[in-house]
Amino acid sequence: MSLAKGDGQFIVLSYHDVKDAVVEDASAGKTTVSTENLKKQFEWLKQTGYHVISVDDLLQAKEGKTNLPSKSVLLSFDDGYSSLYFKVYPLLKQYHYPALVAVVGKWMEPKRTAAGSFHHDDDSPANESLLSWEQINEMKRSCLVEIASHSYDLHHGIQGNPQGNLQPAAVTWAYDPIHQLYETDAAYRQRIRLELKHAADALFAHIGKKPRVMVWPYGETNHLLIQEAKNLGMGISLGLGDGQNSLADLSYARRLLIVENPNIEEFAKMVEGQRTHDRPLRVAHVDLDYIHDPDPVQTERNLGMLLDRIQTMGVNTVYLQAFADPDGDGNADALYFPNRHLPVADDLFNRTAWQLLTRTRVKVYAWMPVLAFGLKVPEAWFVHEWRVADKQRGQSQVPASQSDRTSQREKAYLSTRDYKRLSPFNFKAKRMVGEIYEDLAKYNHFAGILFHDDAILTDYEDVTPQALHYVGKHWQLPTRRNQLRDNVEMRMKWAKHKTHLLVEWTDYLANIVRKNHPDLKTARNYYALPILEPNSEEWYAQSMASGLASYDYVAIEAMPFMEKAENPDAWLDKLVMAVGMYPEGLKKTVFELQTVDWNTRLNIPMEILLKQFKRMQAKGAIHLGYYPDNVYADHPRVQDMESAFALPRFP
Repeated sequence: MSLAKGDGQFIVLSYHDVKDAVVEDASAGKTTVSTENLKKQFEWLKQTGYHVISVDDLLQAKEGKTNLPSKSVLLSFDDGYSSLYFKVYPLLKQYHYPALVAVVGKWMEPKRTAAGSFHHDDDSPANESLLSWEQINEMKRSCLVEIASHSYDLHHGIQGNPQGNLQPAAVTWAYDPIHQLYETDAAYRQRIRLELKHAADALFAHIGKKPRVMVWPYGETNHLLIQEAKNLGMGISLGLGDGQNSLADLSYARRLLIVENPNIEEFAKMVEGQRTHDRPLRVAHVDLDYIHDPDPVQTERNLGMLLDRIQTMGVNTVYLQAFADPDGDGNADALYFPNRHLPVADDLFNRTAWQLLTRTRVKVYAWMPVLAFGLKVPEAWFVHEWRVADKQRGQSQVPASQSDRTSQREKAYLSTRDYKRLSPFNFKAKRMVGEIYEDLAKYNHFAGILFHDDAILTDYEDVTPQALHYVGKHWQLPTRRNQLRDNVEMRMKWAKHKTHLLVEWTDYLANIVRKNHPDLKTARNYYALPILEPNSEEWYAQSMASGLASYDYVAIEAMPFMEKAENPDAWLDKLVMAVGMYPEGLKKTVFELQTVDWNTRLNIPMEILLKQFKRMQAKGAIHLGYYPDNVYADHPRVQDMESAFALPRFP
């Protein structure tokens, strides 16, 4: 029977242990599936038209020798449990399903004790729960089972920060507490290279074949790991995460982790709905400046208070400040992680993000500036604006250009906006910011990036000589003030180019981070006015259409008191309605409400805040958040947020 040709897409299912009876207890392991449910899942795949494929099928389709059928699915089983032989292998033979089995080399190697007996390494499951090499070879000879590397000894944690958190060995630059130093890039690469080679050599010694597939422990990988695996002949590597995969890139494929021993209805929803893609976000936007204290003991107390709040309120996403801004001007004076270019206020971001992930199971986004970094670089590197010189400002600020042909009205001065921003036209600045983001990605564990609201350019910016040269050469626009500013159509052309340039800048930064976090999600803070009045793009270089097209989420500052709205409720209604006019606008927008009225320095009363949350949901808002969070004053109040903000519990 011929199979329907697919589109080159496939999904991968990730299983672990299989038992006849699965106890509904966290200690039993959330990834264990019952034999009965596994059989029902195999039958469901067959009855609903899924085609279980092999690694050979993938490689041949990649080479163009064959086509993947529609609804292709690859089955993978991690860790090498003996249940693979006793429970799964008979089902594979019954259904003629191929599968991939990933084994951890060190776990498979027994060690002699002082008494002369053998035991497996302490990190491994119990001896009797693992496959033997004889069983592995028998399954391999059936041609149904492909053996993959699950590393030799990376399936454990190593110290990843000064506070002592144990984090996945493959993707963590080890921290040495004695010398208070992180592993160097060269040492990290050497450790990984030797580790992966050891694993491949061990498999060859026992089954006579080098692995073609690398299955990353805990699903965590990065660009360097993938490249080293390729160098050893493992062109296919598997992580974790929901979503389809494409033949276009087999070097990193996502796998849908099967958890909670799902019945057939739950399993069908996982496979066909990809589980959590439409899960509403409940976001707490958190200042790490409020958690940090000069006393490390007090910092830990503050962190504990934050964790308790986040868990109780039902928050599922945290936008966590990764930069230090003690004076509150929005500029990064220092950072909360090791880096090459700015002081380290405290190596605290990784600790906080990891505790949030492991203790409260939330997704953490690193909240980072785009342009507003307090780097010790020449003033010419920063955004400049056209401004008439006056006694107060003109005398204290040096023009970027003193050309005799330039009139007084066309002189460029350092911008006077709140944020002192690096010019997005300065490629040396771009490289330095990229290195900061590279260090962020290297030393920290997080799920996404929130780009700060400093990524703006007004209708008088940026007019450094470098910027104007770029405007004339690449955008073919005039470079004189009156030619750009005195024509509405020309101003909007200039604005749209700047909008695109800022998106390109954030794309550049996101792609740097993806080298260490391939499943990175992106969000960007937007002001409300460009959504309410699209023509105001020329004042901000922001547009809702470009934001929705460029980021996973647009995080709008839905803050009517900050905007001094006469009728806050009507203002919020108008904002939700304006977002809803865009395709997928509501689906991809986070509305961030303010918990403090910065005009009066007073907290927004809880009854008003809760009313706003409910009102926006009634108008169609899906994703909601708030800023700031005050752990000391319990604002917003935990008890109220738990009842009005939290979502129903979801496995």
